[in-house]
Amino acid sequence: MTSLTTHRRSFIKWLAAAPVLATIAGRELSNKLSAAVGKSTANVYERIGVRPFINARGTWTYLSGSLELPEVRTAMEAASQQFVDMFELQRAAGKRLAELSGAESGMVTSGAAGAMAAATAACIAGKDQPNIWQLPDTSGLKNEVIMLGGRSPFDSAIRLVGAKLVIAPSSAELSRAVTDKTAMVYTTWRDERLGQALAITEKAGVPLLLDDAAGIPPIENLSRYAKAGADLYCFSGGKGLRGPQCSGLLLGRKDLIEAALANCSPWEGAVCRAMKVGKEEIIGLLAAVEAWSRIDLSKLNDEWAKRVGRIAKLVEIVPGVTSDIKIPTDGNSYPTLTVHWDEKQFGLTVEECDRQLRASNPRIEVLTSSNPSLLSVIHEGGPKEQALARHANQLQIVSMTLQEGEDLLVGQRLRDILRNARKNAGR
Repeated sequence: MTSLTTHRRSFIKWLAAAPVLATIAGRELSNKLSAAVGKSTANVYERIGVRPFINARGTWTYLSGSLELPEVRTAMEAASQQFVDMFELQRAAGKRLAELSGAESGMVTSGAAGAMAAATAACIAGKDQPNIWQLPDTSGLKNEVIMLGGRSPFDSAIRLVGAKLVIAPSSAELSRAVTDKTAMVYTTWRDERLGQALAITEKAGVPLLLDDAAGIPPIENLSRYAKAGADLYCFSGGKGLRGPQCSGLLLGRKDLIEAALANCSPWEGAVCRAMKVGKEEIIGLLAAVEAWSRIDLSKLNDEWAKRVGRIAKLVEIVPGVTSDIKIPTDGNSYPTLTVHWDEKQFGLTVEECDRQLRASNPRIEVLTSSNPSLLSVIHEGGPKEQALARHANQLQIVSMTLQEGEDLLVGQRLRDILRNARKNAGR
């Protein structure tokens, strides 16, 4: 009975995968015909020895973020054709961002990390030019930034303008940490704790910066934090927003945005002068925000879920392999496939499977617990990291960065790796 049940389940999985297998067969035939008539395109990266890849890992900066929306590419090309006054452009962009977000003002920065640095400089030096020129020397100035919830690998963006970090793991410790030297509070809290923190900082007269770098989509987060009363908040422009990779958004109180602008390029002598964004990035990111106001996220999620769903059907053909699809709620909120197998029974670890996928042709990048871009000396040690350490490594596939047809290639290759491992293990 057990053997019959196993065969029946295997047959059902093959039946479920049949449409996907048929699609693969059709694509393979089409690709062979295209190759036969000499259809190929020169690759600007391969020309200099750099190997592109299928991105199933998500919008990681070290893997070049995301691909720009068509509207962004068009806007940036148009912006590159004329000269403008950068002071005027940032002010105009701030006015438009205010209209789109409900915040008092905004500015385009060099990524979310650039927004962190600009916000910190604004809160320490304000618009006072002698103070701006003095940074990163903060002698005689309010120079403490409270890291609410713990440190971050990105807090060097805060320290580089001269801030001294003060750690407050909880709201209770926040109250005790605020002094007459506190210039700003930084946090990534986006749940009910944000309201609790804002009640404390508002009473103390200290601005709070909320970092939600990977918080778009949904585009509603653009206005959510303005409604919550955050003094400043920031997003990455090159992740889910699909704007220019080297861009970010800083939004919030008009006086603080004006101070941030005073500490940034094109001001000569400003500490954030090096964090330059061009006219193309400013117009491109505005185009991304405007495009997202028209995008139906539910339809996108359906499309993304189908992509990883096809991969799930292909890998579950292999006996002993299961999977599930969920949308994370803590940022990078895209349908994400987790593939499960018994590493001991298959004789294949997640790390080895990851290496084989990366060595494939085409190269495939998937999400595991590894982070090749993290300095090895960094150990945050907060509750989040401790929780992650308790979970076994797992292989995940993020749908958003997969392009049309790539899901089939990923599913095929992952199925082959798992099937070969199982066979070699004598299963």
